[in-house]
Amino acid sequence: MGTREHKHRSPDSVKVALLTVSTTRTIDEDESGRWMAKRAAREGHKVVAHKVVKDRIEDIRAGLHAVLNSSGAEAVIVSGGTGISPLDVTIEAIEPLFAKHLTAFGAIFAQLSYEQIDSAALLSRASAGIIGPAVIFCIPGSLKACKLACKALIFPELGHLVGHRLNG
Repeated sequence: MGTREHKHRSPDSVKVALLTVSTTRTIDEDESGRWMAKRAAREGHKVVAHKVVKDRIEDIRAGLHAVLNSSGAEAVIVSGGTGISPLDVTIEAIEPLFAKHLTAFGAIFAQLSYEQIDSAALLSRASAGIIGPAVIFCIPGSLKACKLACKALIFPELGHLVGHRLNG
């Protein structure tokens, strides 16, 4: 079955959880998270959870497991903590949990970032993979990066990705 047929069989609406990683922001200050929630709804998806966790491996993993176990999320967008500072540990917290890596996601995001911010794209890490029944995306927390990832990559393929998880 080709891509067109797979997309046709894919769900139009996906249950999405948002997990913001930040040592400084609260849920009220999470501009990127609010934007993603509005955009997800606009795209026809249902936001089933939105949490902010500290940028510590154990807090990120606990937050991820909490939204996966309590919300029925089919996709989780984790924003923040993807830089190169010693305090940025989102990738280190989540990638070891992946049963499958979506290796093209990081490469394509880097290319799109390069087109916008030139060589500074080297400082940003993005990743995606599968944990249990859910598709997980790890993206930078800046509003500009969240918009780029969601508009160009995540939302255009979200139903397709989840459809593969549901339909094999």
